[in-house]
Amino acid sequence: MFNLLFLCTHNSARSILGEVVTNAVGSSAFSAYSAGSNPSGQISPFALEVASDLGVSTDALYSKSWDEFLKPNAPKMDVVITVCDAAANEVCPIWPGSPVTAHWGFADPSNLEGDEQKRDGFRAVSLEIERRIMAVLAEMTMDSSREQLRYLFKKVADT
Repeated sequence: MFNLLFLCTHNSARSILGEVVTNAVGSSAFSAYSAGSNPSGQISPFALEVASDLGVSTDALYSKSWDEFLKPNAPKMDVVITVCDAAANEVCPIWPGSPVTAHWGFADPSNLEGDEQKRDGFRAVSLEIERRIMAVLAEMTMDSSREQLRYLFKKVADT
């Protein structure tokens, strides 16, 4: 089992979607978590809606700082994925240590106008995260090396 952390700035939308989707479709290989460098303290109701649609419990979901994963008793991360949108001049957090890292940039669906557009945006991001996780799962094994994981997580970001 590999521990996977999705990072963004506010831990309210895209990183939450990464955690939720990965735990829904990739739980055979991954335990997914999410955090933010500057958490908002709230999760978008549209992210919670996606979780509900996927049958993932929202009881343990909350907007949290990445500092929680730096504590001695925190799970050790094998893979860290940033999901902020560098094209929108968002600053992507940098994770300390030596996990495999990848950047999967997504525009923030919270910035869309109107509830239906936001709902569609959240669904689109969740579907793309699912596609990428499924692509990694299709090629990896539980014995995959760090180098193989790095290659796979970066490969799916570019396709």
